[in-house]
Amino acid sequence: MRALLAGARKKEPTLLDLIRQLVLAESPSDQKPAVDACMALAAAHAQALGARIKLHKQKHFGDILEARFGPKSASGRVLLLGHLDTVWSIGTLQSMPCRVRDGRLWGPGTLDMKAGVAMALTAIELLLEAGELNREIVLLLNSDEEVGSPVSRPITEKIASQCQAVYVLEPAQELAYKTARKGTGDWRIDIKGISAHAGVDFTRGASAVRELARVVETVSGWTDLKRGLTVSVGVAGGGTKTNVIPAEAWAEVDVRIARTADGARIERKFAGLKAMDKRCSLTVTGGINRPPMERTRGTVRLFEQARSLAAEIGLELEEAATGGASDGNLTSALGIPTLDGMGAVGEGAHARHESILIEHLAPRTALLAAMLGAGAPA
Repeated sequence: MRALLAGARKKEPTLLDLIRQLVLAESPSDQKPAVDACMALAAAHAQALGARIKLHKQKHFGDILEARFGPKSASGRVLLLGHLDTVWSIGTLQSMPCRVRDGRLWGPGTLDMKAGVAMALTAIELLLEAGELNREIVLLLNSDEEVGSPVSRPITEKIASQCQAVYVLEPAQELAYKTARKGTGDWRIDIKGISAHAGVDFTRGASAVRELARVVETVSGWTDLKRGLTVSVGVAGGGTKTNVIPAEAWAEVDVRIARTADGARIERKFAGLKAMDKRCSLTVTGGINRPPMERTRGTVRLFEQARSLAAEIGLELEEAATGGASDGNLTSALGIPTLDGMGAVGEGAHARHESILIEHLAPRTALLAAMLGAGAPA
């Protein structure tokens, strides 16, 4: 571990430069040419390290990069999972420049999660130089994670099912690795009522907005904090004019679940929604789109291995759970031991103050390399 840490500290300037290159290649999920350009930078770096490259071509999203390192063998194969798309639109760099200040590297996509991608490539380079890359490592970089992984999901699941462990390059939870994440669901509720003049024909109208208010109260009441289940109506609307009984209303609902079993239960609840006013009709669409990443025995074994390796260089590694989801949810649901939050330390993901703490780059890159070198525990 100490040799890996020394090597990581030596490579810190080139690691920072690689992060900068990736950040300067702005890559919002909905801009395929931009994502492809950023992906090409990562592919070139991986190829220079001797990777076997495969690009999964996409029509509407950026291409997906699969880079394989080390011997061609299924024994001990590990998946490094990340993404290069961001939530930031082209031109954000003008108001959020990529710069070093106050011990941080700032800029859109630094924390979530271009630093993690650069750390992974550097960790692999450390193992190659030490002659310790004795198992196949698959680096999979997706292009649509920030919008729910609509095209990358089957690719991720197929590759993960061929691996013994998955290491997710998402940012740390403060300093901790993530051993559990909530699953996510999205629903839309559309209500149709009957329009009427609010003054002349009030009784002839059936207010879709009033019906929506009842529905909002109903679904919000399904929140169960003890079970880690939350239901949040985030966006809603309806009506046309103040003097017209509204004939239409709608709402979009975010659901988070900590337990797999709650997914089917909450889907049944949404499917069973009925309008209280029989003159109104109600349509519900959506469902669970990412299962929860539960704290499994396999994931705990990975974490204990990481904590032991971290202690060798004086790091006190903790574990954490989070309400946000990642592609790690998908691999964990397949029963593959999955450890998340193995990327950079910082703050401001999806926020104007997005940045990483430079002091943690070398130790966490060394730890990532040690985990890749050690392989998944039996």
